[in-house]
Amino acid sequence: MTSLSALPGPPAPSPDLSGRTALVTGAAGGIGGVCALRLAAAGATVRAVDRDAAGLAALADRARELAGTVEPQILDLTDLDAAERAAAGTDILVNNAGLQLVRPIEEFPPDVFHTVLTVMLEAPFRLIRGALPHMYGQGWGRIVNISSVHGLRASAYKSAYVAAKHGLEGLSKTAALEGARHGVTSNCVNPGYVRTPLVEKQIADQARTHGIPEERVLSEVLLQDSAVKRLIEPEEVAEAVAYLCGPHAAFVTGTSLVLDGGWTAH
Repeated sequence: MTSLSALPGPPAPSPDLSGRTALVTGAAGGIGGVCALRLAAAGATVRAVDRDAAGLAALADRARELAGTVEPQILDLTDLDAAERAAAGTDILVNNAGLQLVRPIEEFPPDVFHTVLTVMLEAPFRLIRGALPHMYGQGWGRIVNISSVHGLRASAYKSAYVAAKHGLEGLSKTAALEGARHGVTSNCVNPGYVRTPLVEKQIADQARTHGIPEERVLSEVLLQDSAVKRLIEPEEVAEAVAYLCGPHAAFVTGTSLVLDGGWTAH
């Protein structure tokens, strides 16, 4: 039996990621921006990837105010070869970038469906592919895929988003199985609706699709299945990401960390 004196003390309040390089996609705002700042606060050098140059510049300015290091990198993730190259040499990869369109399947534009799956599933595959040689070589790596409750549950009118997130769940688990012997973990973080510009746009789309005023969308559509009747804050998602990147999550891999206010408890 292990004596209490031999057990480690309480965990540090923040993971020490000093000397680590992290890449965060979709980092110009919303969840990605807050994750980039959180990892920088933990000591990581963060490559912030987005196609929004102004948003990246604002993020870098904010990081400097907080004494963190964020390196902006303008990149369109539909350029898959460039995405794979961008991930080389990273210790931590946070696949966050996403987009959304709410339409019935019979009205869903095929080109948008293709773009959503390219950015939200194929690009993460290429980023993981680019990051793994370095991670394997050093025997340590963290892959965190920002999935969604829609990676576990479907909703009407979101065929591309739901398909991409379900695919991301499978990709993440496969990376976990392959990476385990190399010291690399791979997990998903699955929030419900987060207070971001993407969700604000969804409210307008859902109001139009369901034919109801925007003020009724939050309570009657977005949060209908959530036991906790509020949006999640981006900072709550970033804390889950930071935990999965730290030393106390070394045994956590191939799983989905659900932050959905009880949605999937039904």
